[in-house]
Amino acid sequence: MISPDNTVLPLCDLAPTYVRDIAPYQSGKPIDEVARELGISYTDIVKLASNENPLGFSPRVASVVNQHMGEISRYPDSDGFHLKRQLAEKLNVFSDQIVLGNGSNDILELVASAFLSSTGSAVYSEHAFIVYHLATKASGAKGIVTPAKNFGHDLQAMIQAIESDTRVIFIANPNNPTGTFLQREEIESFLNDVPASILVVLDEAYYEYLSKDEQLPSNSWINRFPNLLVCRTFSKAYGLAGLRIGYGIAHRKIVELLNRVRQPFNVGSIAQLSAVEALKDESFIEESVKLNVMGMQQITSTFQAKNIFFIPSKGNFVTFRVNNAVEIYDSLLKQGVIVRPVGGYGLKDFLRVSIGLQKENKKFINTLLKTLQG
Repeated sequence: MISPDNTVLPLCDLAPTYVRDIAPYQSGKPIDEVARELGISYTDIVKLASNENPLGFSPRVASVVNQHMGEISRYPDSDGFHLKRQLAEKLNVFSDQIVLGNGSNDILELVASAFLSSTGSAVYSEHAFIVYHLATKASGAKGIVTPAKNFGHDLQAMIQAIESDTRVIFIANPNNPTGTFLQREEIESFLNDVPASILVVLDEAYYEYLSKDEQLPSNSWINRFPNLLVCRTFSKAYGLAGLRIGYGIAHRKIVELLNRVRQPFNVGSIAQLSAVEALKDESFIEESVKLNVMGMQQITSTFQAKNIFFIPSKGNFVTFRVNNAVEIYDSLLKQGVIVRPVGGYGLKDFLRVSIGLQKENKKFINTLLKTLQG
């Protein structure tokens, strides 16, 4: 193995094979990188690649950040007392049933660290969030991938895929990057069928974008299904992606195990304070959801009119099919529109676009149609 300065580093060959075989996570391109590499003005670039909230974040968050900047020299509360208390009240659970993470990705990795090893396996779906695969592989465990059903989870296939060494099942609802959604009855029936010895991780990163009648009472299921962990984030609807904060809800004994492998001070003080304020601003979430519904209609109505196939989505993004997806992605990029290729998810003919502001959606639509017309 050769480093950039041509120095041989045999110690890297001593890392576990399952680590060396992992392909690093590819995030959506930052605006600054596109501006720097392509010579496009920063203000002329539209980023619709990372499912971020185009409204930004609640004004209450800005206020609390400004008030507490002088405290960043102090370590944060490692237990997250105030945020966990706020979440417990909102979700009608106990504080010791909540674990905080450096984004919800952190919760997924904590699960892998606590419950997976080289002698175990995890089940997840084709086209599901790629971090399930990455976290499983990093633990040395075997990943069991079940075929997708209509681009989403086939729960019956996942039940049938369980092996004697299976310790974790990952489910994203809604799923990223396909936006597919499982109804309440499907999830409840699945939880009833899964052996109690297997932890089911229900990843609800896009929970807030669901309509009220679609939002599952999953936090209330913890007492009925002690092998369930519900995972949510402040990165999407709450607009705190840059602060990296998420949380898991589970039986207190599961939370205790996760805390054993959780890094001390894994969530910063400003992130905790911001999340507390974000939870209080329900009007901001309502406005964000309303904007998302309008933007989804704006984009998908064009897809329908132009016969562009797309996967109906319950998130703040939509995945659509085009010929030569990589070439179309590159062409959009050169014109200042950043979307997300999803070939790494087994969807090589698809691109994913996040829902933005009306003017951002319009630029995406116009640029895409121009590109497709050649």
